[in-house]
Amino acid sequence: MVNEARLGILLLSTTPPEQLSELAGRCEGLGFDEVWLAEDYFFYGGLTSAALALAATERIRVGLGILSCVARHPAVTAMEIASLERSFPGRLLTGIGHGVPGWVRQMGLTPKSPMRALEEAVTGIRNVLTSTEPHTAEGEYFTFRDVTLFHPPATDIPLYLGVIGKKGCELAGRIADGNVLSVLAPTEYVTWARELGEQGMQQAGRDGSFSVPTYVLTSVDEDRDVARAAVRESLAFYIDALGPTPLTGAIGINDAVVELAAGGYDALVEGMPEDWIDRLAIAGTPAEVAERIEQYWAAGADSVILSPQPADEVGRQLELIAAEVLPRLTR
Repeated sequence: MVNEARLGILLLSTTPPEQLSELAGRCEGLGFDEVWLAEDYFFYGGLTSAALALAATERIRVGLGILSCVARHPAVTAMEIASLERSFPGRLLTGIGHGVPGWVRQMGLTPKSPMRALEEAVTGIRNVLTSTEPHTAEGEYFTFRDVTLFHPPATDIPLYLGVIGKKGCELAGRIADGNVLSVLAPTEYVTWARELGEQGMQQAGRDGSFSVPTYVLTSVDEDRDVARAAVRESLAFYIDALGPTPLTGAIGINDAVVELAAGGYDALVEGMPEDWIDRLAIAGTPAEVAERIEQYWAAGADSVILSPQPADEVGRQLELIAAEVLPRLTR
C-alpha cells in the first residue's frame, strides 16, 4: 500500500451546481478525505465549483481534475489558483490537461502540438505562482510579459497533470507533482503510470513524492448483481467515447474494444464481458468494494477517487460507502 492512502469522491459534472456545496459538506461529514470536481465543458465551472466546495467544508481537500490548458490563459489560471489557496490554505489540488478534443474543437482552441501547449501552460502557471520576480516568457502558445501576482500564494501549491499516454505520464513527472488518472484505469495501468511519472521526476532531477489520484466508477450494494449493473452502462459510455487507449491496453483488451465498440454503445452494454467490470470498475458487495479499493492503493494510487453510480443515486451511495465500506478498510 502507498503512503498516506486516501479515499475521495468525484462529484460528476452532471451534478447541478446548486447541489455541490451540500454534497461536498456531506462527503466531509461522512469521513472522506477528498472531493474532486471535473471541469467538463459545458457543465459546471471547475474553479467556481471548487470555491463552492471549499467554502462548504473545513477539512477535506478539494481536487480539480482537470482544467483544459487552453481554455484560459495560464496567467489567469495561476491567479485563480492563488486566490483559492490564500482563502483555503493547503486544501486545493489542481489538475491540468489537454481537455477533451471535441470540447476544445467547439471553442476553436485545438493546438497543433497539445503536449507542447500543456508543458508551456503548466510551466508558466508554476512560474507565476512561485517566482518573486515578474515572469516573462515567449512561447509557441502562451506569452507572459512581466506577469506578477498582486496576491501570491503563501505556500507551495501542488499541480497535477491529467494525461493518459506514455509521453504524457513521463511529462507529469518532469513538470508536475502528480497525474490524475482517468476512469477506466485498471490497477495494472495505475502501476505503469506511477512508474513513468517517477521516471520523469528522475530524468528532471526532481525530488519529492509523486501523486497518482485515480478515478474509478463505483457502485456498492448488498446484491452484487445490482452493483455491477449500475456500473455497466457507465463503463460502456466511457469505452464508447474513448475507444482503445493505454488504459484498456494495460489489460490487453484493445482489440476486443475495437471489435465490440464497432457496434456502438448498445453493443457494448449488451456484450461487455463480466471480466471488464471486474478490472475497470469497483462494483459489488461492501466487502468486495473494500478489497478493490485496497488493491488500487497497493497498485500505487495514493488517492482512490470513487465515482458513485448510478449518477442519480449519489446520496445513497455515499451513505452506503461510509457506513459499510469505510469500516472495512485497513489503512
